[in-house]
Amino acid sequence: MKSKITLILLLQLVLFSKLQAQVATPSAPNYYWSAKEFSKDIALFRAKAYVVGTILDASNDVVQFEMDPLAAASSGELTSLVYKSAKQSKEGLILGFFGSKWNPSGVTYQPYAFKNLPSAKAIELLNLIEKVIKDNTKYLNTEPNSNNITFKFDDLTFIISFNLDTNIRVFWDDFDANWDGTAFKRTKRRLLKKLE
Repeated sequence: MKSKITLILLLQLVLFSKLQAQVATPSAPNYYWSAKEFSKDIALFRAKAYVVGTILDASNDVVQFEMDPLAAASSGELTSLVYKSAKQSKEGLILGFFGSKWNPSGVTYQPYAFKNLPSAKAIELLNLIEKVIKDNTKYLNTEPNSNNITFKFDDLTFIISFNLDTNIRVFWDDFDANWDGTAFKRTKRRLLKKLE
């Protein structure tokens, strides 16, 4: 009888207590078991290290910078983030790529990488995607999901098609990510607002 009570108490402790983490988590009780693999919080946490290590000029002087996640694609494969450092006059868009891969031994792992687009390049890319979609809407709507368009921008390759929403596939550095139209529009709107 005593062991049953102990077992029940242990189960309650595990199922109903918050777990410790390095990133923010919602307070929903089932979150721990049904969380998306690649959330905006995790992308923001990892992207801060990327920005400090590769974009900002770290020194003994204190450097202030802002960083915010803009939008995460519903696929979880691509998250957009904005960064801004007034002191170093650096600002731009980071595309966070996430995936699942298998090593030669069959063990799965979750690689991620970040693509930096300084603000002028980021705005150029977002305007180009918007223009390409607008200029090809008639063609894309003729045979949804069958008619596609593709183009390159620097080392990024895009395939765009229509289904129920705009589907933007982004190929970069061995990643193949789906950037849905809603997340793309949200990224552009929020980026322009943050860079004002």
